[in-house]
Amino acid sequence: MSSASFSEQPPDDLALDQIGPALSRLRRRAPASGKDLSRNLVLNVIADAPGEMTVGGLAAEMGVAQPVASRTVAACIDDGLLRRAASQFDGRRTVLELTEHGEAERNRFAAEQRKAFLEITAAWSPEERVQFARLLVRYGADATAWSRTQATRRD
Repeated sequence: MSSASFSEQPPDDLALDQIGPALSRLRRRAPASGKDLSRNLVLNVIADAPGEMTVGGLAAEMGVAQPVASRTVAACIDDGLLRRAASQFDGRRTVLELTEHGEAERNRFAAEQRKAFLEITAAWSPEERVQFARLLVRYGADATAWSRTQATRRD
């Protein structure tokens, strides 16, 4: 959908039905290669985790099988973005941590995403742009909380 005026927006129910496809398009249109998208996802999941993150926890958070998460983590370690460390709570567990290079890569990708957002929303008013950004961040936080609640119910 282009920058249509509010009068051209679909009715509420139709708009709500379009959320899933719209979020999918956002993911596909991110200005990066598939490798960057996977690495960025891994780096953000680990950085945003409320506690220590293991490969198994990463797999669950990403909704992928553990071997998929393991391969992605191995590639990130090879690229110097992550390191394995002993858990501070249970020395038998191995946890994942961002390296300085990993944090820098995460920041670089965030800057690219901001630049793309500003270009995509260039016809929006500054108020619309900030409102959408705040609501999207809120949606992400609420989706994370909801997902964790769902996982707890399944366990």
